[in-house]
Amino acid sequence: MSEEDEDQPPPKRPSASPPADQVLENVLETVLQFLDAPRDRSAASLVCRSWHRAESATREAVAVRNLLAASAAHAARRFPNARSLLLKGRPRFADFNLLPQGWDASAFRPWAAAIAAGAFPALASLYLKRIPVTDADLDLLSRSLPASFRDLSLHLCDGFSSRGLASIASHCRGLRALDVVECDMAEEQEVVDWVAAFPPEPTNLESLSFECYEPPVAFAALEALVARSPRLHRLGVNQHISLGQLRRLMAHAPRLSHLGTGSFRPADGGEEGLGFGEVLAAFSSAGRARTLVSLSGFRELAQEYLPTITVVCSNLKTLDLSYTPVTPNQVLMFIGQCYNLETLWVLDSVRDEGLQNVAISCKKLQCLRVLPLDAHEDADELVSEVGLTAISRGCPKLRSILYFCQRMTNTAVIAMSQNCPELKVFRLCIMGRHQPDHATGEPMDEGFGAIVQNCSKLTRLSTSGHLTDRAFEYIGRYGKSLRTLSVAFAGNSDMALQYILRGCSKLEKLEIRDCPFGDTGLLSGMHHFYNMRFVWMSGCNLTLQGCKEVARGLPRMVVELINGQPENERAETVDILYMYRSLDGPREDVPPFVKIL
Repeated sequence: MSEEDEDQPPPKRPSASPPADQVLENVLETVLQFLDAPRDRSAASLVCRSWHRAESATREAVAVRNLLAASAAHAARRFPNARSLLLKGRPRFADFNLLPQGWDASAFRPWAAAIAAGAFPALASLYLKRIPVTDADLDLLSRSLPASFRDLSLHLCDGFSSRGLASIASHCRGLRALDVVECDMAEEQEVVDWVAAFPPEPTNLESLSFECYEPPVAFAALEALVARSPRLHRLGVNQHISLGQLRRLMAHAPRLSHLGTGSFRPADGGEEGLGFGEVLAAFSSAGRARTLVSLSGFRELAQEYLPTITVVCSNLKTLDLSYTPVTPNQVLMFIGQCYNLETLWVLDSVRDEGLQNVAISCKKLQCLRVLPLDAHEDADELVSEVGLTAISRGCPKLRSILYFCQRMTNTAVIAMSQNCPELKVFRLCIMGRHQPDHATGEPMDEGFGAIVQNCSKLTRLSTSGHLTDRAFEYIGRYGKSLRTLSVAFAGNSDMALQYILRGCSKLEKLEIRDCPFGDTGLLSGMHHFYNMRFVWMSGCNLTLQGCKEVARGLPRMVVELINGQPENERAETVDILYMYRSLDGPREDVPPFVKIL
């Protein structure tokens, strides 16, 4: 051996290769990061155990769309690295006061306790919908959320007050979004100044919305908070914020893209230096004609200032006027400039004339909600088939519609199905019960039949008016993409329910109230219930014996019988059936008016 050979360092041994299983899991985790759709990820997790482990480790966004379907402990074990958590509670029919008070009083408490115990250590975003949340829950969360936490959204929740919001504001120092939307907050004797509870230093706030908050907030604290939040792009204030105060807030937030205007009127007694020109300048300054894409609020509209929004209308994508009864003449002030509008919410005070003007100007409209100014059955007739027909002809890109009216015709609904074949959501609410086609006196069967036949992408359908079993035969035959179906005051017999349960193979949520459906119809869905998220039936002809038969045949389904009037004991009849699949079996916090079979 030469001296050169002796000077050479010994060759390095190759490092040990990782096990083949580990290589496969690393590759899988990399690939799965490109799957965003929950259904795709869920399908991947069913391939084999290694795919299941990889999918669990990489899932960042977790949605529990029925809070009773899975426990917090189960979700944390399954998705230990979740960064975003979406939780939904009560079914939608609870919005119509069909559930007794206290049905789900403590539903969120185990989740709050689990998060406080470190169940989701990477949690950054929490979205709660239709869930009772107490001040104690929010205080517990605020003191224990990880440093990574950024976003809290409360939508249609109830039970908390300003005290709970103050806990979040003072303890979640990295907060990026605090949105309180359409919540029914608890009454309180002493209101806490929760806006002043934010730290005094500059914040990371990007979104702050409290349009539903009823008490006034300290404006000086709010103005100071907005001024030290340079990233703020979404701001929604309540009805106590005057037009002059709104103008001052806008001056501190040049990046606004979403604005909830509050009252949109001057303060009582007037505001010095506030005229039409000053408000117009507030909307036209800082390039808002290009940056503002969403407007809402207008809760106590002073109509003389309404034309000031025209300077931003050409760039608007979303306009929510559902809290102010604008008239057809008021709509004319700005709608001609809204040619990029995609989402519009209005009250039926716009009348058919207003909807006709919307149809002329808003060719890109994709989502429309026409809500009732007066939700009673005998309310004045403000919109009708005339407005619906105009929208269907003028807005061919429509994907979703919710339309409250007092009368309708099959012809108008058929025209909607033909002119807007890309519809995914069709929710028609004819407020009078069992109302037929007002022009012919015929049931509304052919109109709804055309909707499911011509709109093949339809995933959500709400029916109303006089419907016979024939309408449900159409729905069962053609509604192959339906995932959510809401039915009220319709049908002749159990055959209607049988058509739905045998034909709609992708159905996940079924909501039925006040229909002549009984045990025979319910039992026809035994083959499909395990694939559904929930079934709600209230005011139908179900019996205790029929519900027990379902519970015996489907032991992994939770069958709740709810007495909607706890003061009246019921023996064999069933007031409300709420049936859902659950990974953890029946819940423990069962109120006395609920029986779980």
